[in-house]
Amino acid sequence: MTNFDNAATTYPKPLPVRRAAVEAIRNYGGNAGRGGHELAMRTSEALYSARETVAGFFGAETENTVFTLNCTHALNMAIQGVMKDGGHLIISSLEHNSAARPSFTLAAEKRVTLSIAEVFADTEQTVESFRRLIRSDTKAIVCTLASNVTGQLLPYREIAALCRENGICFIADGAQICGIYDIKLESGINILCTAGHKGLYGITGTGLLITDGSFPVYPIIQGGTGSDSLRLFQPDMLPDSLESGTPNIIGAVTVGAGINYINSYGMENIRRHEEKLCRMFISMLENTDGITFYRDSNAEYAPIVSFNIDGFSSEEAANLLAEKGYCLRAGYHCAALAHASLGTKNGTVRFAPSVFNTETEVKNLVLFVKTMKNLQNS
Repeated sequence: MTNFDNAATTYPKPLPVRRAAVEAIRNYGGNAGRGGHELAMRTSEALYSARETVAGFFGAETENTVFTLNCTHALNMAIQGVMKDGGHLIISSLEHNSAARPSFTLAAEKRVTLSIAEVFADTEQTVESFRRLIRSDTKAIVCTLASNVTGQLLPYREIAALCRENGICFIADGAQICGIYDIKLESGINILCTAGHKGLYGITGTGLLITDGSFPVYPIIQGGTGSDSLRLFQPDMLPDSLESGTPNIIGAVTVGAGINYINSYGMENIRRHEEKLCRMFISMLENTDGITFYRDSNAEYAPIVSFNIDGFSSEEAANLLAEKGYCLRAGYHCAALAHASLGTKNGTVRFAPSVFNTETEVKNLVLFVKTMKNLQNS
């Protein structure tokens, strides 16, 4: 089995991450922040160490680094928390459903007004698309840093500057590029939401909400935090206000281990390798009849490639590939807006390599893709 579906979840995980998970199961069986005994204290220290590692990686304050269930959880907390009292919200036309659905729901319930900024291959056009939609009551802009469907990079630094100029909260979805690109809050992101189980190599069930503290995020979940327990209202301080209930200690520890792996291996080395595999995949197939790639030469892309094969629906193509042991995701990738922008009626097949994939694996995949026309005619 060869995994080219790393945009969904990276697999395999680095050895240090697997070891960290085992260590957490063996040694961190207490409940962090709930008790002064040795087991609880040891677990609390492990959680804090992971939080420090994450904060340092993204240029954030440790207390402003919140562990979540996944990026979807983080985006829901950020969007609903910032837009609690209403106002105008802008999202991009390439948003994943994890940002689009809470935004559309808030608008449908008439709790906010919503606008969608079209994304272009040209940076200036994209920024102007956002600028035109800004109103006096615009409270937040939500923008993916890279499309999970095509990998197109959005001009987030320019969008961040636009938000700063207008006193707007910039909520960024970094799920597809955190761990591959050097994303820091200092670039102008107010709230960064990302997955722990993708480019950060943590286990599933992990995500992050990281804030610079400029805009309050009202909690959408209240409960036990291990602090201020006699008060019947949620604590105001971070991370407690957004971390109700028992945290995923094992998950947090693996995210910390994943970041240490990235720092050790070199983020640029990881990105170069994955980009090389994407270039190889495209170059070996771009002159093959019946292959459509969803890329624009004027845009920049993270190491993700969406494509289709004439004569096959995306699901049919992915199923044939799966029969040969190749894991690629087909369909709409939980991104209705992005596919509407692309005009894909039956979705696409997504190729998303990781640092653990090899050139030989890509060549073998390409050879099979080239034979699929013959399979169709047989």
